[in-house]
Amino acid sequence: MRYFDLVLTSEHNGIHPVDAELSRIDGVGREALLHIDSFGDGTGVLLYRLNGDRDSVVEAVKAHDSVISYDVLDVEAENTFHLYVHVHPGEPAGTLMALCYEFALIIDTPIEFTDRGGVLVTIVGTHDMLREALKAVLDHISVSIQQVGQYSPGTRDMLSMLTDRQREVFETAVEMGYYDIPRQVNQGELADELGCAPSTVDEHLRKAESKMLSALLRSTDPA
Repeated sequence: MRYFDLVLTSEHNGIHPVDAELSRIDGVGREALLHIDSFGDGTGVLLYRLNGDRDSVVEAVKAHDSVISYDVLDVEAENTFHLYVHVHPGEPAGTLMALCYEFALIIDTPIEFTDRGGVLVTIVGTHDMLREALKAVLDHISVSIQQVGQYSPGTRDMLSMLTDRQREVFETAVEMGYYDIPRQVNQGELADELGCAPSTVDEHLRKAESKMLSALLRSTDPA
């Protein structure tokens, strides 16, 4: 089995109308799409990890005509929560899920969101089947292959789990000595180098560290 890291960018600015709506809410960040699935009747479920203004999310979801039901779940991290939504069919998610079923491909979650409005998704399957699936992708979906490799659950290149921006910030931090002992630069200096705010650097580093440490612990778990 092979894995393929793909960045999918749709002219709809989201993988589903509800996703596009979430992307437009001020003060809300889509950290990851933890689960996605579809049912025989065409409806589907999405499970998000979000941060920010929970009330704005609930208001938007309640008013959206694509939503059948929803639930909001607390997590331990401050200002972060999970959103479960059961949705009516929507594009391009419906077509992408159908292609995965047709060509026996697996979507490896979580799905990450890029800084340019796309999603970074890992697809697992055979090279031939993925190639045929990509031929059938809708014209309004842009596909960029980021990385290909042999699939082994829990032991993939950890950097491939990061979004482009998270990887850029993390690699810059390593190169400039942020993780050296003693530390060679602080977050303010990293922010100047990257052209962003120190709070943005802190956010990207925390997310990158959390993903890689979690993957490392899973890969070394004897169970």
